[in-house]
Amino acid sequence: MKPADVCIAVLVAVIWGLAFVASRIALNEFSPELMTTLRFSVAALPCLFVARPKVSWGVLASISFTLFLGQFLSQAFAIAHGVPVGLSSVIVQSQALFTIGFAALLFGERPGAWQTVGIAIATVGLLMICGTVGYDFSVAAFAILMISPLSFAAGNLLLRRAPDAPMFDLFAWLCLVAAVPLLALTLVSNGPQPTWHALTHMSLTGLICMIGLGAVSTSIAYWLWGRLLRDYPAAQVVPFALLVPFVGSAASSIVFGEKFGPLRLAGMITVVGGIAVMLLSKRPQALPKIA
Repeated sequence: MKPADVCIAVLVAVIWGLAFVASRIALNEFSPELMTTLRFSVAALPCLFVARPKVSWGVLASISFTLFLGQFLSQAFAIAHGVPVGLSSVIVQSQALFTIGFAALLFGERPGAWQTVGIAIATVGLLMICGTVGYDFSVAAFAILMISPLSFAAGNLLLRRAPDAPMFDLFAWLCLVAAVPLLALTLVSNGPQPTWHALTHMSLTGLICMIGLGAVSTSIAYWLWGRLLRDYPAAQVVPFALLVPFVGSAASSIVFGEKFGPLRLAGMITVVGGIAVMLLSKRPQALPKIA
């Protein structure tokens, strides 16, 4: 990869890691439903200027409801209900494990030997983390968080149904498709008046977080990542995503003073190590295409 593109890949990973911290701060002001709605509403603004890709509404909805709505709404609920930010950033990246697993089950893309080893290592790490659940946050919150990597993995595979769509245009419209039902959910669950009150009394901090999450972390970062995946083999690009949990954990430790017990820390390191083995194996065709 060109040095400039390496810098872009690292920058995207840093942005995504810091997005977990921004989400935690925003959740002090917004409900999970409203925060996720605002995130995708901001990210959908380019739809005013770009045409809908030549992809059916059904395909758009299937990708949007998994890759975006399911992934980020479950993240928001889990973080709002006490799951630490650093741990969340690790669990979400376990999508690599589920993407390879789903591809094997649905498309017969059998993982190679080293990918199988990586899956086993990451699974052990997840089991270690499960052993720490129920102390500082509930089992229910952890179960909700696990929806995120599962949705992420499903969305990765569904993206294959839109292979020729322009990346920036596609993601803008995916955000719009996610924002509409999220707004309806917000109005039903929170009520119109509380929703309006939250919007009209938004603090500067809340506004900055939402611009960062919507415009920077979603629109710009996803577009840059998609461009890298277009220009280089996935095997060269995807491993940079391993930086995300490290950035998220480090930032959470600095901003929120998040601490990790020995078992949880060991589990997090084991998960990331297993993902590294999977992504650095010699089977790039089976690698997950995270956008």
